[in-house]
Amino acid sequence: MADSPFVFDTTADTFSRLVLENSDKGPVLVNYWSPRAGPCLMLMPRLVRLADEFGGRFLLVMLNTDDYGQLARTHGVMSLPTVKVFRNGNVVDTLHGAESEETLRRFIDKQLTDTTDGRLRIALTAQARGETENAVRLAAEAALADPHHPRIPLELAKLLVLQERYAQADDLLQALPEESRSDPELHKLATHVAFLRAAREAPSMEALEKAIADHPDNLEARYQLSARHLVASNFEPAMQQLLEIVRRNRDFRRDAGRQGLLALFELLGDDDEQVVRYRALLNETRH
Repeated sequence: MADSPFVFDTTADTFSRLVLENSDKGPVLVNYWSPRAGPCLMLMPRLVRLADEFGGRFLLVMLNTDDYGQLARTHGVMSLPTVKVFRNGNVVDTLHGAESEETLRRFIDKQLTDTTDGRLRIALTAQARGETENAVRLAAEAALADPHHPRIPLELAKLLVLQERYAQADDLLQALPEESRSDPELHKLATHVAFLRAAREAPSMEALEKAIADHPDNLEARYQLSARHLVASNFEPAMQQLLEIVRRNRDFRRDAGRQGLLALFELLGDDDEQVVRYRALLNETRH
């Protein structure tokens, strides 16, 4: 199986290293097969194809029962082909027969979802115990194991914010594909994180006010000043700068002026007098 970096042949001597040790890092699928059994020869290329497609999110290990029948029997294998899933040194699931590729895909997806969600739960449990640094490490490992999982970037960004690692949280959220950033909760967090990062990296308020006075179209200075005001809970001056950004350039930082205002409106509530006034002013910019 040298053609694939994710597929291995095992012997009785290498089983512990290839299967049991690797199963501490993620799912290992062991395919018990025989070259004399037709269904095994039908199943094998499907498994290999999926192992390559999933790109290392699980390992596929082949055990030839003609050569290592006793080992297979100790694992409870009574018919061929049989696929067993090992995690943390134990069998957690079994599939019998030469299933279709669609069935195999669902079976594999289940293993990966369980693994990723389990890692995320462990990370959040660590955070609940006050182990924020460990929680960030565990969540990052979960993200690497399943980069397409919808919840991990959100939870990892929250953990980074708790550690005041605003630049890393912002970079993580900004690197997500457009469809992910459209998630309302994630979008709201991204807006707040961008403000926190801007406030931390910004010059003093006096320097920003002078920069704006010298160059009124300096939208970066206006954005940084709004962030400075926001973290100081000076909401109206923050809204003033954000509204001015909307008026001057809607494309600045992916419409950061409008998005920032909407985030502040949500924070303060619809009944807040400032929200009522600035919502009306924001609506006027559409005309």
